[in-house]
Amino acid sequence: MPIRRPASTEHAPWAQTYIDSTESMLSQEGLNDVAELLDSQPTKLRSLLAGAPADIGGFSYAADKWTLGESLLHVADTERVFAYRVLRVARNDATPLPGFDQDAWVPESRSTQRPLDSILTELESVRAATLALVRSLDDTALARVGTASNHPVSANALIWMIAGHMAHHHAITRDRYLTAR
Repeated sequence: MPIRRPASTEHAPWAQTYIDSTESMLSQEGLNDVAELLDSQPTKLRSLLAGAPADIGGFSYAADKWTLGESLLHVADTERVFAYRVLRVARNDATPLPGFDQDAWVPESRSTQRPLDSILTELESVRAATLALVRSLDDTALARVGTASNHPVSANALIWMIAGHMAHHHAITRDRYLTAR
């Protein structure tokens, strides 16, 4: 069953960028369902990075920007948070969920101590777990709405945000990390 595009009332205004990125990628890839996109994204990212220099994980395209390794671990961390939110909302848990400080988390990722392949493997593992959760949800669970970061959010919207967040970072990887070297 395809997971429908969420209405703007199902997420915070800042998430619209990710929802739109998901819609754009679905269209570009000729896909009909966000779960198909979720399934294909890690392979496309690994393919994008195939042949990149071994040290690219430690590369930052500007002095005040994260390294590629930090950026990709940020994607994995954010997906973990969003997937946890999907779980809580889908299971009808009405407890408001707090936000998180991505900028405080990034230095703690210790990405500079890891090869890029290790980071990509972790990201693929996180995505596999996310997909297992997403594929287990029915229409009732997808339609449920909870609160995260002081905004209403549906399980459905969170799934689209996960895909859109990776799409956003895929574009940054392609356009800034790989072309700036």
